[in-house]
Amino acid sequence: MSPHGAIRRTTDAPATEAVTGGAKQAAAVRWALAGLSSSMLAASLGTSVANVALPTLAGTFDASFQAVQWVVLAYLLAITTVIVGVGRLGDLFGRRRLLSAGILLFTVASVLCALAPSLWLLIAARAAQGLGAAAMMALTMAFVGETVPKARTGRAMGLLGTMSAIGTALGPSVGGALLAGPGWRMIFLVNAALGLVTLVLVYRHLPIDRREAGTARAGFDYLGTLLLALTLAAYALAMTLGHGRFGRLNVALLLAAVFGVVLFVRAQGRADAPLIRPAMFREPMLGGSLAMSVLVSTVMMATLVVGPFYLARTLGLRDTLVGLVLSVGPVVAALIGVSAGRLADRFGATRMTVVGLGAMAVGAFGLSMSPASFGVAGYLVPIVVVTAGYAVFQTANNTAVLADVPPDRRGVVSGMLNLSRNLGLITGTSVMGAVFAFASGTDDVTTARGGAVADGMRATFVVAALLLVLAWGIAVGGRVSARRVARGAR
Repeated sequence: MSPHGAIRRTTDAPATEAVTGGAKQAAAVRWALAGLSSSMLAASLGTSVANVALPTLAGTFDASFQAVQWVVLAYLLAITTVIVGVGRLGDLFGRRRLLSAGILLFTVASVLCALAPSLWLLIAARAAQGLGAAAMMALTMAFVGETVPKARTGRAMGLLGTMSAIGTALGPSVGGALLAGPGWRMIFLVNAALGLVTLVLVYRHLPIDRREAGTARAGFDYLGTLLLALTLAAYALAMTLGHGRFGRLNVALLLAAVFGVVLFVRAQGRADAPLIRPAMFREPMLGGSLAMSVLVSTVMMATLVVGPFYLARTLGLRDTLVGLVLSVGPVVAALIGVSAGRLADRFGATRMTVVGLGAMAVGAFGLSMSPASFGVAGYLVPIVVVTAGYAVFQTANNTAVLADVPPDRRGVVSGMLNLSRNLGLITGTSVMGAVFAFASGTDDVTTARGGAVADGMRATFVVAALLLVLAWGIAVGGRVSARRVARGAR
């Protein structure tokens, strides 16, 4: 063997090892993203899959529609009340450990839902399922910083957004198919099967927890977590009880929520290891991003509140066609999610946040001016613009917030992002529903004339467009402030 050959082999070996190592690392990232994507899919599917079964559950358990609505509400309330606390626990005690526990709870609770012999046991199991889903939503986003290179954070966030949209879109159709076949119990067994697959992926492919420097000394803010949970529960109930009518109970719960906020802020100022550091809200990026998320989620709920009535009452579509038209929005968001992530990586997350909000505002104004004579196309074209803008905004906003968060705060910040989205959805259900009913000029939208529903739809989206303009202004202001800070640093 010639010495030149020996030299060539010696020189090529490190290169070969580097290529092999790079391929293994890329495969590890793909499998980790598969686990995170499955977690997001399961949690979002759990949100939407039960809605279609409510009439069936009312008949099965001989219960009122108001009673069976708690099957959905219990899940949403559980997520909303604990998601920030769960994120913080993940920061302190290990995200993979807590995510695995959350998935296990979600899976076991799904089985209990399927086996529930009474409505109230089903509701209790749904609340437990929601607790598991809170860990899945908060910690899945927090894990991106540990598993994906920073330059590809936007794409990973786009993928998670895509899986969330797919879960939301699949829920009604999968639920309807299972109701027509095996029955409502199979809806929850599907959740259990998906949870089991997710648990295996997470256990095998997510990185083992490593305790960050300083976290061993950090404590958990039990008082702050309890106060926040009670405050959020009071607000969520104030916005959802009464079915569109704001009575004395709603006012009392809202006042309790305001009082809870005051107590929580005071407790955070005195705590040695606060759940949410008050200084975090003085950061323009985080505060603005959370405010925009609430506003945008409020608007997106308007499409779910108004859309079915407009399509059925004004355009006269049958239930099957209404479902197909409503699924277009989530499908568009799913198709655009990964591309939106690439755009955020290439052009900057803050810039794409502004672009996404601008597109949403244009689409909302389009809906507010669309005459019923344009038919389904007059509804779908603006909706496509709104949902495409939403996919861009959601991906860019999450990327901008989480890209530079210290490792020991990713869980709690991720929880706050998810919380802001849930608060927007809850607020949108009440506020945008009230605007729609008021503008339609009727107490019962289900029996309103098609023309009245069309008037209500247009007025609702005028309000939605104004909210989006406000969010766009916050985004532009944040971008200008960031430029000034950058210039000052130079």
